[in-house]
Amino acid sequence: MSEFDTVLVVDFGAQYAQLIARRVRECHVYSEIVPSTMPVEEMMAKNPKAIILSGGPSSVYAEGAPPVPHGLFSTGVPTFGICYGFQAMAQALGGEVARTGVAEYGGTALEVLDEGVIFAGLPASQTVWMSHGDSVAAAPEGFAVTASTRETPVAAFEHVERGLYGVQFHPEVLHSEHGQAVLKHFLDAAGCRPSWTMLNIVEDSVEAVRRQVGDGRAICALSGGVDSAVAAAIVQRAIGERLTCVFVDHGLLRKGEAEQVERDFVAATGVKLRVVDASERFIKALEGVTDPEEKRKIIGREFIRVFEDEQRAIMADGPVEFLVQGTLYPDVVESGGGTGTANIKSHHNVGGLPEDLQFKLVEPLRALFKDEVRRAGEELGLPAAMVWRQPFPGPGLGIRIVGEVTRDRLAILREADAIAREELSRAGLDRQIWQCPVVLLADVRSVGVQGDGRTYGHPVVLRPVTSEDAMTADWARVPYDVLSRISTRITNEVREINRVVLDVTSKPPGTIEWE
Repeated sequence: MSEFDTVLVVDFGAQYAQLIARRVRECHVYSEIVPSTMPVEEMMAKNPKAIILSGGPSSVYAEGAPPVPHGLFSTGVPTFGICYGFQAMAQALGGEVARTGVAEYGGTALEVLDEGVIFAGLPASQTVWMSHGDSVAAAPEGFAVTASTRETPVAAFEHVERGLYGVQFHPEVLHSEHGQAVLKHFLDAAGCRPSWTMLNIVEDSVEAVRRQVGDGRAICALSGGVDSAVAAAIVQRAIGERLTCVFVDHGLLRKGEAEQVERDFVAATGVKLRVVDASERFIKALEGVTDPEEKRKIIGREFIRVFEDEQRAIMADGPVEFLVQGTLYPDVVESGGGTGTANIKSHHNVGGLPEDLQFKLVEPLRALFKDEVRRAGEELGLPAAMVWRQPFPGPGLGIRIVGEVTRDRLAILREADAIAREELSRAGLDRQIWQCPVVLLADVRSVGVQGDGRTYGHPVVLRPVTSEDAMTADWARVPYDVLSRISTRITNEVREINRVVLDVTSKPPGTIEWE
């Protein structure tokens, strides 16, 4: 990423570290998360244009509380502290952090005392999102106090000559009214160029793949999802017909998805695609199985076997050295920031590929968040229906049937799911709803009345959620008229279903998928 200015987000254990990185990228500046334990010398080797110190759960007085990396404030790199990072900065530079016994959580009124750099042009009174117990009681020498709240006299400070800034609140969360502007003002003051644009990202990724693969060949397991599709499209643009994609239709896909991959993806990219219809194999293997974990294991095992068969067929035409994988930046962060050159991640695709597949990994998306992947897909010309497809589990509808998976039950769920997706799209909710699993309670029957007759049909559960990254989620407040149309159509058009219910559980405590 040498073409782009880099902002390092130093993670002190914040729940919002990834969100800070995302907000920086929304300002078209590349960001990267690093642990607070990383030595300053390693940080400087990344040639950062700016550094942001994240929040964190600790008190600066707590035993084992993470300190600011030694020597950070002597580097001359502009630095911005947020919440815990603000307090750690104040303490390290000789300011005073007090245990006042008064905490601030949630929306809080902030008064700007001095616009300075960070609040330039912003309202003197604004609502910000607080989450802290300790407070900065006195700013370090030479710092100007620029904002306060009723309980926190030093809610922001800055030392423009040294390029050091900090705020007690969380500008990265949407509840801070002008938080994005605050972040942008810091990035502008640090001289960060807004060059992290989708055109540049795609071009840079294509060139990186060309350098890595050289004259070699690669294979990619397409799932039909946006991650593997965008990764394959980038690699295809880089090496052309030396990429072979394998699409395994395990019979657990939603309505029209197999056809979409075979027709639309190939038309948009020109990729060389091998399609394997293994649906009979998967359904036979799932006969009599009701335990969700056992289903996952079986689907993963069968996928591996099918993929290995295709691998051998492809390698009959010559060696294949590289495997394309749709790893995203959150995967890298959550796995400890690994190099991505050793093992195939066990959770990727369908149940994971075996570790003894001797490939070098090509991961063109490992620097991107999900929303960036979607924009890259648009830049590459992929069909909108594929780019904006809701996240879908690798085991597919197999884990959206509570009970045994059969062809008949798959057909019932496939139709109900298609109706729900169609009505949500018709209502213009595709971009607002992160995901809407439709779950068939196959082992449950409920009494109903259809066509003046008593029925004993299955219920289905609608699970619409909103989320930014699937780590947390809230149930989506879908308009009643849309829910009504979905329910009416499903019970009218799918005769085996006579009841539609709505799941209104957030994550946590519930997961997005039922199984």
